[in-house]
Amino acid sequence: MLVITLVMVFVLVAAAAVVLYVAYPHRGEDVPVVPQLGDAMRKGVDALPTIGEFEDIRA
Repeated sequence: MLVITLVMVFVLVAAAAVVLYVAYPHRGEDVPVVPQLGDAMRKGVDALPTIGEFEDIRA
């Protein structure tokens, strides 16, 4: 039961982080209460490898 509870808490925290990112930093706005969190999210996303706009995704 404890494992299920911990997994559900992790899932809820991850979902909240995605919603928070899409609502503010992804649109170029600051997070209202904790702008440091928005800055950390931007840095994390900028560090991830992404496909360029004109890059071919077929290998």
